[in-house]
Amino acid sequence: MNIIDIIILGILQGITEFLPVSSSGHLVLAQYMLGIESPGNTLEILFHIGTLFSVIYVFNKDIKSIVISLNEKPTQELVMYIITATIPAVIIGLTFKSYIINLFSSIVPVGYALLLTGAILALSINFKNKNKPLSYLYSLLIGLAQAMAIIPGISRSGATISISMLLGIPPKEAARFSFLISIPVIIGAGLLGFLELESYDLLTPKLIITAILTSFMVGTLSLKLLLKILEVGRFYFFGVYCFIAGIVAVLS
Repeated sequence: MNIIDIIILGILQGITEFLPVSSSGHLVLAQYMLGIESPGNTLEILFHIGTLFSVIYVFNKDIKSIVISLNEKPTQELVMYIITATIPAVIIGLTFKSYIINLFSSIVPVGYALLLTGAILALSINFKNKNKPLSYLYSLLIGLAQAMAIIPGISRSGATISISMLLGIPPKEAARFSFLISIPVIIGAGLLGFLELESYDLLTPKLIITAILTSFMVGTLSLKLLLKILEVGRFYFFGVYCFIAGIVAVLS
């Protein structure tokens, strides 16, 4: 693995992390096509850390507002909703960790997962904005969608934003909550990943920095693009692409 491979995969991760097409699925496909050997899901974790910085950068005002107003009831409720939505991913991620890592070694299950993502996105065309507010039940359901997206090929943003819109939550609020709940999950996965890096010698400090920096820069642009797409109501367009990518992966 060289720095060019890292840059290519970092750009791909940055583009697909926020667009609802599954970054993990594309990472598996790209490594297969380029013949790149990556230690478990460590490379994906590094890219996710880069895109985590993208979320923090783009939503810095929201994050600052939460920190400043922690003593206010609406903010406390939002924090509890974020915690509620995070719990399913933590439980499923830790319980099925070894099994999930194995999914990164084959493109066939990724293909079927992409087909499922395509179906979810295609159905979102029928979801109506009912201006429903967040609740503990809604947070749990959105959290379950996020947990499902641990499987490579299931888009995290696609699953969480789609289920939010299905519940009647406004698209803009759905995107905001989707990316806020990604922060604790990515931080946790990143910490676990770094604890395991000592056992791998394929990634040097230079490659690690390159992976994080590349995915951050491209991820920031992609996140801003997704927010624009949600404003014009064309979220479901990505379903067609996921169907095509899924079919190609399965047939490969």
